[in-house]
Amino acid sequence: MTERIQRLKAYQWDRRHHEARRELPEGMALPYRDEGMSDVARVALRTKMALDMETPYLFPGELIAFTRTVPNLPFVFGDEEWAEIRKAHYIHELGNVSNLSPGYGAVLSKGLLAIRDGLGEGGLQDAMRSSIDALLGLTARYRDAALSAGDAELAEVLGRVPALPPRTFREALQSLRILHFAMWCEGDYHNTLGRFDQYMFPYLRADLDAGRLDMDAAMELLEAFFLACNRDSDLYPGMQQGDNGQSIVLGGMTPDGKDGYNLLSEMCLKASAELRLIDPKINLRVNRDTPIEVYELGTQLTKLGLGFPQYENDDVAIPALEALGYETPDARDYAMAACWEFIIPGKGMEIPNIGAVPLAGTVDAAIREHLADCAGMDDLKSRIRSDLFAQVREIVAERADLYVIPAPYLSLFFEGCAETGRDISLGCKYNNWGLHGTGLAPAADMLAAVEQAVFEEGLPAGELIAAMDANFEGSAALRARLRACPKVGNDDDRADQYAVWLLDAFADAVEGVRNSRGGIVRAGTGSAMYYISHAAELGATADGRPAGVPLPANYSPSLDVKLNGPVSLVKSFTKPHLMRAINGGPLTVEFSESVFSQEESIEKVAQLVRLFILRGGHQLQLNTVNRDRLLDAQAHPENHRNLIVRVWGWSGYFVELDKCYQDHIIRRAELNV
Repeated sequence: MTERIQRLKAYQWDRRHHEARRELPEGMALPYRDEGMSDVARVALRTKMALDMETPYLFPGELIAFTRTVPNLPFVFGDEEWAEIRKAHYIHELGNVSNLSPGYGAVLSKGLLAIRDGLGEGGLQDAMRSSIDALLGLTARYRDAALSAGDAELAEVLGRVPALPPRTFREALQSLRILHFAMWCEGDYHNTLGRFDQYMFPYLRADLDAGRLDMDAAMELLEAFFLACNRDSDLYPGMQQGDNGQSIVLGGMTPDGKDGYNLLSEMCLKASAELRLIDPKINLRVNRDTPIEVYELGTQLTKLGLGFPQYENDDVAIPALEALGYETPDARDYAMAACWEFIIPGKGMEIPNIGAVPLAGTVDAAIREHLADCAGMDDLKSRIRSDLFAQVREIVAERADLYVIPAPYLSLFFEGCAETGRDISLGCKYNNWGLHGTGLAPAADMLAAVEQAVFEEGLPAGELIAAMDANFEGSAALRARLRACPKVGNDDDRADQYAVWLLDAFADAVEGVRNSRGGIVRAGTGSAMYYISHAAELGATADGRPAGVPLPANYSPSLDVKLNGPVSLVKSFTKPHLMRAINGGPLTVEFSESVFSQEESIEKVAQLVRLFILRGGHQLQLNTVNRDRLLDAQAHPENHRNLIVRVWGWSGYFVELDKCYQDHIIRRAELNV
């Protein structure tokens, strides 16, 4: 890390740039609310207003500029208008376009002026033109500020991009920063940086080949860009601080079938290790032929406790996406949404987190309602399968009248939008939805316990349910008996078979279902924040879990299971047919810091990751935690401001999280392998 990067990082970490922020008055009226403007025109005017209000702010020694100075944006609709829209439509999250992967490469290579000149006339194209003009106006003000500060190099860069195609790596990074910056100003969020090393590498390669940059200078520019990603992230909407969608994808197969891992991929891993910041979150695409050295580089980040990289297995993901109807070049070009969901850059208006099916809740309800009437496990499984099918159809039906606030600026980054005049909010080439499946392991554990205790050992169903209703008060021996039944995570087929069956039943339930936009519905193994809310709806369960114990995050063993070790864990979680659950959701494993106390630890953990990939795992995410430090951070947050943890599909600063998420992470730390 150069001295300049150290200074920039310290300046940013001290939040010196917050001095330039100015909040808009609460309830600030918009001039167009009552003028009958189209929704597209409203958004464009609000975007222009947001960009026009920005005041250029430069860090001392700035390399990659653009800093938010107006934290809040007035809403596009008045309260009564929005209430009417909500009454008539389903609104996902905040109502904005979100969780997409824009096609940055095409926009970078053309430049905004050429795109503007190619726009036709009409509502969307006029809105696109207005947004481009506003963004170029802000860029011109930044250029003037750089000149006033005596920074001729930065002024020259800002005089070219994003208006014109970049000529250098620095210009490309600066252009990307500006283009991405404006998406937040339009109100869009969780728009990832996609396959960063693919569309940025040609600029780096050209500079290195021409001698314009050496490796040290290139790394300094890259780290300056990474710093810029962390500059305003506290302003980005999400469930918690850090949940901002700023992820990048490294490596993986290219659309023409080649290996995409390159020099920039490696530089990104090393830059993250040096900076130790939460953004950008890294997804590393790998396959059966990935060299062990790549896994070792990723494991270096795991050792630091950053909570990434998250690994994606091309050998599973690509054929699975093809099986769902994605064209082969698009399937090969997949990126990740804000957390883990598979999406296609520049071609998908997919909503991969449209809802969640509570697998643990479904199994628990079936046990409580039907176990006494079941002659065996097949009867119980039949009831559960029917319930899963009904839930999927209910979720999809509830979301039929979907409304998404238009995003004319963001539409510039998606195939066909400008040409057809169709805003990205209305759809694109792929319009699929994804459903999370929460609590898979506890659900399977419940079924394994019922099979053994009830149908093999003769425990009366009424006695089991009464004990559950009493939260096992006065039934300690029964609870211990249930806890001793087989559990997912220990390579025990008596439990693992039910994880396989449940995931297959979930996949069967979504197969053939079409959403209101003509897309398919995908099953997944993720949980998002539902591991808290779905657990709150459960009482004590048949696996011996008392009420109040949270569900595991994502695709993971139950929180209070004694595990045999990481290899058994990997074996259990690679048995299900994961190609059928390709909405995503990683196996999440917590390591104690002590795992990395020995010199050979990096190699051993890297080999474990490779084992997961070779056995057909789809996604893997490893965390390194120290329970005592987490407890101290909860008690004394002022001493642990830089403590990073993985929450579900993203990394954040532990002390900024709500206590329920802190408590869950501490509890997961007790389960480390």
